[in-house]
Amino acid sequence: RFNWSELIPLRLWGRTLGLQTENSQFLLEGMPFRIFGGSMHYFRVPKEYWEDRMLKMKACGLNTLTTYVPWNLHERERGKFDFSRNLDLKAFLSLAAKNGLWVILRPGPYICSEWDLGGLPSWLLQDPEMQLRTTYKGFTEAVDAYFDHLMRVVVPLQARGPIIAVQVENEYGSYAKDPNYMTYVKTALLSRGIVEMLMTSDNKNGLSFGLVEGALATVNFQKLEPGLLKYLDTVQKDQPKMVMEYWTGWFDNWGGPHYVFDADEMVNTVASVLKMGASINLYMFHGGTNFGFMNGALEADEYKSDVTSYDYDAVLTEAGDYTSKFFKLRQLFSMIIGQPLPLPPMIESKASYGAILLHQYISLWDVLPSLLQPLKSELPVNMENLHLNDSSGQSYGYVLYETVIFGGGHLHSRDHVRDRAQVFVNTMYVGELDYTTVELSLPEGQGFRQLRLLVENRGRVNYGLALNEQRKGLIGDVFLNKTPLRNFKIYSLEMKPGFMKSLRDVAGWSTVPDYFVGPAFFRGRLWIEHQPQDTFLKLQASLGWEKGVVFVNGQNLGRYWKIGPQETLYLPAPWLRKGSNEIVIFEERTAGRIIQSVDIPYLGRTQYVD
Repeated sequence: RFNWSELIPLRLWGRTLGLQTENSQFLLEGMPFRIFGGSMHYFRVPKEYWEDRMLKMKACGLNTLTTYVPWNLHERERGKFDFSRNLDLKAFLSLAAKNGLWVILRPGPYICSEWDLGGLPSWLLQDPEMQLRTTYKGFTEAVDAYFDHLMRVVVPLQARGPIIAVQVENEYGSYAKDPNYMTYVKTALLSRGIVEMLMTSDNKNGLSFGLVEGALATVNFQKLEPGLLKYLDTVQKDQPKMVMEYWTGWFDNWGGPHYVFDADEMVNTVASVLKMGASINLYMFHGGTNFGFMNGALEADEYKSDVTSYDYDAVLTEAGDYTSKFFKLRQLFSMIIGQPLPLPPMIESKASYGAILLHQYISLWDVLPSLLQPLKSELPVNMENLHLNDSSGQSYGYVLYETVIFGGGHLHSRDHVRDRAQVFVNTMYVGELDYTTVELSLPEGQGFRQLRLLVENRGRVNYGLALNEQRKGLIGDVFLNKTPLRNFKIYSLEMKPGFMKSLRDVAGWSTVPDYFVGPAFFRGRLWIEHQPQDTFLKLQASLGWEKGVVFVNGQNLGRYWKIGPQETLYLPAPWLRKGSNEIVIFEERTAGRIIQSVDIPYLGRTQYVD
């Protein structure tokens, strides 16, 4: 049994030794230590709930929090850095220390994490020669500038804070395109003042390719194969064994099931790992939400984008509630730890605010002239290379490409649509182009007409070897009757807060008719009498909703899509207010009149992870 009651950040302020290894075990300030960790990402959880989730970690028996750091949020535009509000990393790490949690920081620059482009900013892809995650000069110069800012926040929180280890990159063994890259990242950390223990993290197949001298190798898995932990001995002798990511559940893709992982199997595997004397980090302890447009995607046999929820079937739910996994793990950890665990905090009750009427709408076509200035280009331009945002391009959302055609015929995308285009002639919907549908017939008509392609970036791939090919929008020519289309007006629909604010005052909102075909914005009000509570918004296909995005009081909750699995969007109480709350929905196709506020999430038909 371990008694770590003295080994907490506030008692070891100004420590000198930190985390070390000796004879296959960890020492913290010279005392034997094991990492019982859990992952939670500050950027996926409203700031007001950070402490609640940390208290639940402590109540479960954990002593360490791990978090990634998303470069693409901290530097949305090149050279402009943001560590405020929900991105206040210093506040998050200080809160961990206050609540008795050590921190393993995973600053990337690449983080995977089912997050758009694995956390890399999309403006890197403006360079047609860009080689992400290598020592290519254009990449390392950008990393250096980012690390210069990030490390100013991080370095003071080592000996005088909770950070006991820092991870060098992330699962590089599965990418391994440049043998010098890991040394570059390690040096970038050390030269800016990182003094705590360095670690790497890989699955078994990538383990030997992701090593870097001077960093402890750790392993990631869900099923404990025989000999897996012993395999670590083949790459490093006499070192403590650490599972950096023990996957407590799994993530979901649009069009698939909601994956769940058996609680008993999970706890039995954790018990086996601990019995072998290893340290462990639960990925995820609390998953949270891919708010806005920040979800990642997979590209194995086909492109599949991740859903908005990052519930992950983790130890806590998306809304921070307990699961059976929590109580089973608490029981397991309490048998190992030599002092009583703190009581689990009370659960915050959820509200069902009932039906919300969307009483007004405005068509996208009516919004364009008053709110958006088009860019003009002879050739189609991909999203990242549009001259916007101080030359950082457009990162997320939609782009509308408009050109003039004469007559109809055969439209062919040559697979240049990323990721999905709705095609309109004037305002008439003709069909969709995506990875599987690359051609459409355009109806014949009199005179000149507008051809419009509304292209959605559904999320950039975050894992695998295709990171350099993640440009979005139209990435090449589209052909009508074998002739490439030319002379475009290009409208950027990033739907940032400034745009949503202007939308509120634009002329042309009118009463929603009984039947309407989008794309359009819809708005309504949610009236709350008392102190707001967490709730979940349900946009039912049976009530007409098909695909789009939901904003509440200007906050982008994320995407919905009738193909599922996810059917509810998490709406945290801190984003609501007493009285009137504005709800705006951008619906791509057919809209309903009503959405539901319910007190129970529905993440879809479940399927057990094999």
